[in-house]
Amino acid sequence: MNTKEQKLSLLADMIAFAIVDGELHEREYMFLSIIAIELGINKDELKQLFHEENRSEIIKSEFERIQQFYRLALLMHCDGVLHEREQIKIHEIGINMGLNPFAMKRVLKAMEQSPTRMVSPDYLLEVFQEQLN
Repeated sequence: MNTKEQKLSLLADMIAFAIVDGELHEREYMFLSIIAIELGINKDELKQLFHEENRSEIIKSEFERIQQFYRLALLMHCDGVLHEREQIKIHEIGINMGLNPFAMKRVLKAMEQSPTRMVSPDYLLEVFQEQLN
């Protein structure tokens, strides 16, 4: 992520995804806060994003698209409840980002089977790279 606008766009996309099931769980908000801190976005700016129209930008780098997909997947799992609407939406977002559907499915399955709901960065990149060959 290069510009502040891109970082705000990324967070706006995550907020839109977090409320796709009709509510914002406290754990989801905490996760969004952590991501905001990592991106250098302050609390007031984060709160303001909840009141704005979605300002989605196209992510050009494949690595950044994979990172965003993984962040969304973590967000999906952080409230402990997998909603059907979240599963449908994450696949839709991944397809719109140009990610391979089979790689997305493998990553999501591995996350479901993991006790921490996380996968290693090496595994994540390996699955997406494998699909390119």
